Amino acid sequence: MPSYIDALDSVIRDVIAPSALEIDKTGRFPSAGVAALGRAGLLGLLSSKDVGGHGEGLGAAAAVIERLAGACGSTAMVTLMHYAAVGVIEALAPRHVREAVARGEHLSTLAFSEKGSRSQFWTPMGTATRAGNDIKLDAEKSWVTSAGNADSYVWSSRPLAAEGSMTLWLVPSSATGLSQGGEFDGLGLRGNGSTPVTASAVAVPESAMLGEDGKGLDLALTLVIPAFQTLSAAFGLGIMEAVMAETTSHLSEVRYEHLDRSLGQGPLPRHDLARMRLMTDRERALIDDTLSALQTQRPDAMLRVLETKASAAETSLLVTDLAMKVCGGSAFRKELGVERHFRDARAARVMAPTTDALLDFIGRSLLGLPLIDEATP
Repeated sequence: MPSYIDALDSVIRDVIAPSALEIDKTGRFPSAGVAALGRAGLLGLLSSKDVGGHGEGLGAAAAVIERLAGACGSTAMVTLMHYAAVGVIEALAPRHVREAVARGEHLSTLAFSEKGSRSQFWTPMGTATRAGNDIKLDAEKSWVTSAGNADSYVWSSRPLAAEGSMTLWLVPSSATGLSQGGEFDGLGLRGNGSTPVTASAVAVPESAMLGEDGKGLDLALTLVIPAFQTLSAAFGLGIMEAVMAETTSHLSEVRYEHLDRSLGQGPLPRHDLARMRLMTDRERALIDDTLSALQTQRPDAMLRVLETKASAAETSLLVTDLAMKVCGGSAFRKELGVERHFRDARAARVMAPTTDALLDFIGRSLLGLPLIDEATP
């Protein structure tokens, strides 16, 4: 087993799992868990070895997110968004930022979705304009995971001067002019710190631009989307595996005393458990094939990337719903864990790109049409 998995399992056992119920109850940001991941070198998992990171790839990140999601969905989502941002940071950010990420001392996240264009992140409404020697950013970001807790945002805006749909920036979360809109009080992922963030004349140097002006969408499609999509699928897989374990244990241990048999000795619960296993295994196969397609640069790699989140998002709803059914009234109790995973699973369907948007992209890909153009609804 890789050393980073041993380190991860220790952090989950000692820090993350024991606090998961409280984080879900209070909506508190999982600061202790994130700090422990940093100390264990896991925030620098994708950072290259030349800056002190592990130099691991997307497969390693998927394994981390799967394990985290089974223990605490909020911590998993914070880490997922960090990994999605690190792809851009590793490719384009200054070395001192990359080194801080590798040391586990810098948490980042994406700031793409906006109030005006909502989940259609590829059409930002926020602007970037010159103001003397600086660039002024103005935007109303609708949801930013780890808002106020991350050290930086990989931020999208309309281009500064070039043609194109968007430009990316690395914006310190401490920048003057950034403000948050309240606290997150959601159905699931209650500690992920996702709130609106408003930028009012936020001044950054032009060197904060990540890549070329107007090329942000290209960067998102190559550096962000493959990671976000695949890790989102791994997140769903982690939830499915967790409820599989919880359901299997419940059916094995809980008994009909008057019949002197376990719940699992009845055929109907076994049928539902088998359906859960089949669906979970199919999602794992699709994720593994997506990772293989990306690693070998297969022609169908982007199609698999589009498919994997869409499939896992919907399948995790079915699997957690079956777990609630099979475990009955016990599933409604917080301590079993099924209802928390049931709620956490609901997020992936509506996180951009939403399942509906992904289905449209998949259809476009199959028809040889551009994934995103001005006619995209």
